[in-house]
Amino acid sequence: MNEKEKHLETLKDIKSLMERSSRFISLSGFAGINAGIFALLGAAAVYYKYFGSFSLAAYQNRFPMRITVDFIFFMLIVALIVFILSISSSVYFTTRNARKRDLPLWDETAFKTIINLLVPLVVGGVFCLILIYHSISADGISFKIFGLVAPTTLVFYGLALYNAAKYTLDEVRYLGISEVILGLLGCIFIGSGLLFWVLGFGVLHIIYGFMMWWKYERN
Repeated sequence: MNEKEKHLETLKDIKSLMERSSRFISLSGFAGINAGIFALLGAAAVYYKYFGSFSLAAYQNRFPMRITVDFIFFMLIVALIVFILSISSSVYFTTRNARKRDLPLWDETAFKTIINLLVPLVVGGVFCLILIYHSISADGISFKIFGLVAPTTLVFYGLALYNAAKYTLDEVRYLGISEVILGLLGCIFIGSGLLFWVLGFGVLHIIYGFMMWWKYERN
């Protein structure tokens, strides 16, 4: 190894040390893939329960559907289950990835990542509950107001990812931007919230997770 190669190797080591100390890089692509699969299963459960089948004809016959309190309650339960399963999967695969790469799982950078992620998520969650509250009146449940809930979750989730990306991998930022765009489109096309939910929390997570695995973990 000549002198130039030694200097390049030293620079790589310095870059690696700086990255380890300033960024939370233990995220696993498998966590994203699993989160996407859980989201698809949750959306499938909602769709099948309220439309009877997965055919386009069944959707057209029921749309626009009458929103009921039972429907809202079922949606919240499914969303909570998907959230718990996704978080559990993320913790498991991130822990496994950190041990495999000999990286610290919980340090100051990880703490900053979680805080920057949680603040927009909590605000978004409260805002969605407010939307649900205002969608319920003596005349029934407002389809338009409740129809904003699903895309709004995408917007705030995307903002949370974008906010946390400065402490973790750059790919998280691009995922966040994509989620925000999908959420805003969903706010325009009210009534297609479940479709945008599938694309955002399901398909995008799987694509992102595969890209992360391919780039950082397959070797």
